[in-house]
Amino acid sequence: MITHKRIDLGEIIMKKKLFKALAIALVAGMALTGCGGGEKAKDPADMVYAVEAGSAGETVAMEMEMKYNSVGSQADALMAVAAGTSDAAIIDSLMAGAMIGEGTSYPDLTLGDMLTEEKYGAGCRVGSDLTSFINQTMYEAQQDGTLQAVAEKYGVQASLVEQPESVFAASEADSDVAYIKDKGTLVVGITEFAPMDYKDENGNWIGFDADMARLVAEKLGVACEFVVIDWDLKIMELDSKSIDVVWNGMTLTQGVLEAMNCTNAYCNNAQVIILPAAK
Repeated sequence: MITHKRIDLGEIIMKKKLFKALAIALVAGMALTGCGGGEKAKDPADMVYAVEAGSAGETVAMEMEMKYNSVGSQADALMAVAAGTSDAAIIDSLMAGAMIGEGTSYPDLTLGDMLTEEKYGAGCRVGSDLTSFINQTMYEAQQDGTLQAVAEKYGVQASLVEQPESVFAASEADSDVAYIKDKGTLVVGITEFAPMDYKDENGNWIGFDADMARLVAEKLGVACEFVVIDWDLKIMELDSKSIDVVWNGMTLTQGVLEAMNCTNAYCNNAQVIILPAAK
């Protein structure tokens, strides 16, 4: 079972001050480095950050009282920085590792400081026994080496969280596992988010989360369908049964844990600042 510490007001205020000082120091340093021949650096207080709506990055920006633009996805946040419509972005460190720097889609963007540390999990409907089934599948995949192999395939092996021993416990009534087996499809809510869920050259969904979701569907004996959702509406999508699980590098925030029945954490992550590389 996942537990999440409740943060008191004093701790929130302290975090705001620490996060703001960290971000301002980082952005000021990067701006001065890139100012070149006398170009005036932008005041960090005036900088605008692109963040995905409904994401942990948006939460961080709100807590730090930063100026920000909410966009549809973390990929859109990177596009905003590359296009110059935002000064910086706040995204997941795992995505940053796959998407920015030399040899990636955004070679002219660079990694700034880490703002928070966090963990990923998948989310099911409140009371859903699918959570228990996923936990068992992840534990078994760890034991037989599948989890490590999939992680190595997508370069996230260093971020794996050890899976506790888990045994599936079916609900006596209103079982999501029975419901999914009856309809024959596990519907997975995602956004395009490398290296967790993204399309290959043939338009097929791949990634660490996508591969593990397919494994769960295989164990259930059903097909796996991926549906792109509005991340800000993920809880509504679950509750309306438009999807069965949110599995897309989802940070286990207090709000998520209260609104969903979440799996055991499976990956470590962080929220990081992305900036244009110094010229």
